[in-house]
Amino acid sequence: MKGDTLTDRVGPPGLDAPTLFFEDLVVGMQYLSPGRTITEADIVGFAGLSGDYNRLHIDQTFAETTVHGGRIAHGLLVLSILSGLSTRVTLMSALGDTMVGLAGLNCRWIRPTFIGDTLHVKLTVTELKPTSKGDKGVVVLNRNALNQHGKVVLESTWTLLVSTRCGE
Repeated sequence: MKGDTLTDRVGPPGLDAPTLFFEDLVVGMQYLSPGRTITEADIVGFAGLSGDYNRLHIDQTFAETTVHGGRIAHGLLVLSILSGLSTRVTLMSALGDTMVGLAGLNCRWIRPTFIGDTLHVKLTVTELKPTSKGDKGVVVLNRNALNQHGKVVLESTWTLLVSTRCGE
């Protein structure tokens, strides 16, 4: 798999996903997740789960008076859905056994997400750094949530720690 750039390769977790280690990754590898439509139930459920009952998310009459013209999804809901959609790309399935953990996350919301919007995640490997011990590597991924119009609604950078072959 080394050297491949896999674009738009999607599928359920584990489908044709061999185990990958840090050494198997290449900067520029790119994937696109399947889509997921944001529903009213998602927003109401997230408000209940998080306790975030901001009127912009739950009060249609109020939200219509804002610059958005209607209710929008919670930013953290969009981030959570981005995280879940990312698990559906081949790369993340293939790293399942070698991923040590999440070391960092940065994100920026670019535009609102509305009920009825369908999101996809474009995932790109942007940086690879071996650790000093050599048993793990730092993998930096850009994960951007795109709406049905191909517009970025959320930009995020995820830093993962992944085992090397000598660290297994």
